[in-house]
Amino acid sequence: MKKWHYLFLAFLAIGTVIILSESKQGKPEYRTAQGLVFGTRYNITYLYNADLQPDIDYTLALVDSALSMFNPESTISAVNSSESIQVTDTMFLKVFRRAMEISRMTNGAFDITVAPAVNAWGFGFKHSENISQSTIDSLLEITGYWKIHEHDGLITKDDPRIMLDCSAIAKGFGTDMVADMLRSKGICDFMVEVGGEIVVSGQNPKGKLWNIGISKPVDDSLSVNNELQTVIPVTDIAMATSGNYRNFYVKDGRKYAHTIDPHTCTPVSHSLLSATVFASDCATADALATSMMVMGLDSAQALLARHPEIRAYFIYQSPDGTIIAQ
Repeated sequence: MKKWHYLFLAFLAIGTVIILSESKQGKPEYRTAQGLVFGTRYNITYLYNADLQPDIDYTLALVDSALSMFNPESTISAVNSSESIQVTDTMFLKVFRRAMEISRMTNGAFDITVAPAVNAWGFGFKHSENISQSTIDSLLEITGYWKIHEHDGLITKDDPRIMLDCSAIAKGFGTDMVADMLRSKGICDFMVEVGGEIVVSGQNPKGKLWNIGISKPVDDSLSVNNELQTVIPVTDIAMATSGNYRNFYVKDGRKYAHTIDPHTCTPVSHSLLSATVFASDCATADALATSMMVMGLDSAQALLARHPEIRAYFIYQSPDGTIIAQ
């Protein structure tokens, strides 16, 4: 047999292996993944030639092991139970450092040391207390991002009672991590949504921009009302929404919203009903949406003026009760 025959057979064999491999993986198509994480649901759509549900679950499990207060084995649980601890978890440290940056950026409207106050008002992982002024004074003693320090992974607290709550940035960060995992596989068209925090890229299955709905801010603690305020076509962006119309409770005829002002350790009460933030990453969008709900409309708009790279969509109530969106 001539040499070129051998070469032909070799190329034929290689081509057959490639074809069989591609056939085994399947054709690129839009696939979906759903599940539960961080006490909420996630929904992911992506264009790829294989099922990535195990990769998605693994990625989110890593984030949970770093940042979930409900996981007693998580890094944040270890930090919360220690006065000083050396942390090697790179995910936790990345989020902690970003949280400190956003705390400074928002003059403390965002503050992950707010965990004791969140718990005291019944929105954390403990039952609510009977709140008195003395309770608030005690909470203020152990609230303040400047009271916890990190240097080369060594985290120390000014008071051992200080506890961290990353729930206002963890979902956004988890969304970013799944998006990064998809990008690492060469995927350009996807939508990742974790508990309402979203990263979109490329096109949707119809070949158009992704249409993302923003809910109307109506009292809906059971999440049964799906009426939308607006639908926004977007791509290549991260977004997160914070509002007080779902997570609240009524006690003795008074409504208590879940957004706690770290400066007062009490629930906020102002005209801003919902803040949707658009940013380059979802952790930032998540944290800033919460920050703006703490600040109120005027201060949130002033923050946007200082940071033109950030955009936001606000829903608020005018003095005459009219609902305004902009």
